[in-house]
Amino acid sequence: MASENSGFGLPQMSEREMLERLLSKDSSRSEEEPEIASSIGEQMLLMGLRTMPRSLRSRIRDIVSRVPLGNAILVGGGIGHLSAWLLDLWCGDPSGEGKGPEAKPDSFIVLEEGARFGVIIDRLIRRYSAESWARIISKPWAEVTAEVTSWSAASASLPSSARPSDIPLPVSLIIIDLPDSDRTTAASSAFEILSPGGLLIMPEPEVPTGDVGVPSEGKEPTEAQSKVIAFNQWISFIKSISEDHSVSFVELSGGTLAVVRRIA
Repeated sequence: MASENSGFGLPQMSEREMLERLLSKDSSRSEEEPEIASSIGEQMLLMGLRTMPRSLRSRIRDIVSRVPLGNAILVGGGIGHLSAWLLDLWCGDPSGEGKGPEAKPDSFIVLEEGARFGVIIDRLIRRYSAESWARIISKPWAEVTAEVTSWSAASASLPSSARPSDIPLPVSLIIIDLPDSDRTTAASSAFEILSPGGLLIMPEPEVPTGDVGVPSEGKEPTEAQSKVIAFNQWISFIKSISEDHSVSFVELSGGTLAVVRRIA
């Protein structure tokens, strides 16, 4: 279908053409880790922490660089690995090396439930001198989205500046960086607070292989069974939104990136 106004600063084109251009690789940018992100990645290896493949991180950076941002959210901050990529995009390398910064969002909220990691991310934000528009929230994502939904309904008649919320509204970009088992639930609640025209970006959960059996009654599912459960939930979520909204997938060397654009 034709789109009169893509909202992404791209020439008038079909929805498919717009998304193809939006999701493509930016050949002017390196896939090498920014210096600060590289240091964080080394720490994650030493700590045995899960890390998003570099190919996905760099493509998220490329996509975000093309989107005129309002309020942006990263769900699952960890110790700041992906946050460092995004802050490097918006602020430039503090050392002055690399490509110059892009226009920053009005606000950047990082959700990280672990208070200890929250302190690390807060230090990262300060290192990039982004305290005036970026901050960490150490709350469960489900609690935050429930509060936003409740407050939005209760204060619909008030001006946006008078509405109490941890999250500045409207939200134009949400990135999910959580384990497979938590990703679909977080994506579903994120989609509910995403503004029309906004983007939801996340890695697709790992595709299960082989016959893993059915969890026994009264027993916790095995790791392989949990992957099947998470992937089935993911398929259900994508089916529920794909008819009325744009859903695209980018296959990369380290996995598949899913990008949802809310139409209305």
